[in-house]
Amino acid sequence: MRAVETAGPAGGARPGAETAQTLDRGLRLLHLVADTRAGLTVTEAAQRLGIGRAAVYRLVGALSGHGMVRRDDEGRLRLGAGVLHLARRAQPLLAEGALPALRRLAEQVGATAHLTVVEGGEGVALAVVEPSWTQFHVGYRTGTRHPLARGAAGRAILAGRSGDARPVSTTGELQSGAYGVAAPVLGVPGLEASVGVVALAPLDIATVGPQVTAAATTIATALS
Repeated sequence: MRAVETAGPAGGARPGAETAQTLDRGLRLLHLVADTRAGLTVTEAAQRLGIGRAAVYRLVGALSGHGMVRRDDEGRLRLGAGVLHLARRAQPLLAEGALPALRRLAEQVGATAHLTVVEGGEGVALAVVEPSWTQFHVGYRTGTRHPLARGAAGRAILAGRSGDARPVSTTGELQSGAYGVAAPVLGVPGLEASVGVVALAPLDIATVGPQVTAAATTIATALS
């Protein structure tokens, strides 16, 4: 007796295979929208996914129902608020994965180490570790927000958008008398982040830069 693979309704693909394909397409569409800052039209999304417009409309309907995608006034597809809800749920996991490397970095440099992520177009300190052996250090609170164009952490994230992994240093941009060095966390899909240190005394980027970059690489590996 030979085995026979059963086809789905009307000889088509099996329901399980259709569900997996739809899920894959929906996730691919979500990534496309996330990676396109100007938003996507339905036609552009269909072309990039290699599927018909009707299929894209069905995907958009499902994703919109969960708040993952929205259409702006011009009809372009953009990320919805539901993505932020998931991101907030994931933040404790990100912080937990980053803490070991941040502790090592803080102790090595003798400065406050932090992981900064992008949220709402700003940099947000997601995890902060202070050194245990210094007499004085910068107090930096988790949840602190700042523009990406100011401070080493934000500037490193902006540099990372073009693939530049070199460390960035700044002086007094976020707090008078504070010195910062940061490097972007690269290679983690869907995450824009940087790892940095901030101190009350000048930081030698030739020495601290490689340490910060190594911590960023370690964290990227832990989060991938």
